[in-house]
Amino acid sequence: MAPTIAKQQFTDSSALTDFVINQGNGVKGLSEMGLKALPMPYIQPLEERMCMTKIMPQESIPIIDMSNWEHPDVAKAVCNAAEKWGFFQIVNHAVPIEVLENVKDATHRFFGLPADEKNKYSKEHSASTNVRFGTSFSPKAEKSLEWKDYLSLFFVSEEEASAFWPPVCREQVLEYMRRSEVVIKQLLQMLMSGLNVKEIDETKKSLLMGSVRTNLNYYPICPNPELTVGVGRHSDVSTLTILLQDSIGGLYVRGNQGEGDNWIPVPPIKGSLVINVGDALQILSNGRYRSVEHRVIANGTKNRISVPIFVNPKPSDVIGPLPEVLQSGEKPIYKQVLYTDYVRHFFRKAHDGKKTVEFAAI
Repeated sequence: MAPTIAKQQFTDSSALTDFVINQGNGVKGLSEMGLKALPMPYIQPLEERMCMTKIMPQESIPIIDMSNWEHPDVAKAVCNAAEKWGFFQIVNHAVPIEVLENVKDATHRFFGLPADEKNKYSKEHSASTNVRFGTSFSPKAEKSLEWKDYLSLFFVSEEEASAFWPPVCREQVLEYMRRSEVVIKQLLQMLMSGLNVKEIDETKKSLLMGSVRTNLNYYPICPNPELTVGVGRHSDVSTLTILLQDSIGGLYVRGNQGEGDNWIPVPPIKGSLVINVGDALQILSNGRYRSVEHRVIANGTKNRISVPIFVNPKPSDVIGPLPEVLQSGEKPIYKQVLYTDYVRHFFRKAHDGKKTVEFAAI
C-alpha cells in the first residue's frame, strides 16, 4: 500500500487519511517513507508557522532548584514564575533520573511497534476510552494537520492500567506518574499558599488534581519542517502540566509574559522537568497565575519525544475563582463552569492560542 501512496504523493486526501489514521501508520509512517515534500494537509497557513525572526534566544523562562523545596525562597520563586511567566523549569526535584530515562525509552518502544499493534489503541479499536493512540490534535476539526503522533493514557486505577495500557510502556509510565505526584503536591502546596489557601482539603485536592492524564508524544523527522508545526499555539486546560522533554528541543513559549508576538525557546536541561500553569489554575486563581501559549516546531533532522503529565480537576468538578482569592473583595473575572464542558470545548476545535479560556470569562 505505502509505495502506491508515495507515487501519488498523497494528492488523494482520502488515501492519506486511510494510511495515517485508519491503518495506524501516523506521521511516523509518512516520515519513514522518506517523502521529499510535505503532504498538503500538513501545510499550515503563514500566520501559524514559526517565524525565526520572532524567536528570542537570549530570553529564558525561570529555572528553579527544588533541592530545598520547603525554603520560603523556593515557594516565592514558584509563585512568581506562575504569575509572570506561566512556565518554569525545575531541577534537583524528587523524580529520579532513571525514572525519566526509563519513560523516554518506553516512549520510543511504543512508537517503534508495528502500525497494526499501535492501531489496537486507536479510538476505533481501543478496549478502553481512557487509552487513545492518535495523530495531530483533532483531525476532524483542523483545517491543517499537526506533525505529531501520540498515545494518551487517562489514569483511573492501577488495575485498569494493568488491563488496558500497552505492556511495552505501562510500568514505566506508572512509575513516572507515581514519582511525579510528590513534586506535583509540593508545587500545588506552594501555589495555594500564594493564594492564601491554608489547607488543601479533599474538595480542593479534587479541584486541583482530581484526574491525571499522561501523553507520550512523538514528533518524527519532517520534510519541509518550516511549513508545518509539531503542535500549534495553545494553552493547556490542566491545573498544572509537568513535561519531560528529550535532548532535541523544539518547545517555545510566548514571550513578554504571554502578551507579545515573540517566542522564547525552552532548551532541554538533563534531568529537568518543565512546569506550566494550565487554564484551570488560571481560572481558580482568578487570573493571578497565568496559562501561557506555547507551541512545538517540527524538526527536519531528528525524531523528538516528550512526555507531559496533565494534572486536572475531576471532569465532574465545577471550577471558578477560589473563595480565598475573592475574600478581600476582588471581583471574579471567571464564572463557574463544569470542567468536562470546558475540556469538550477545547477538543472540539483546532488549536487557537488562548481562546479556550474565553469560554469561562464573565
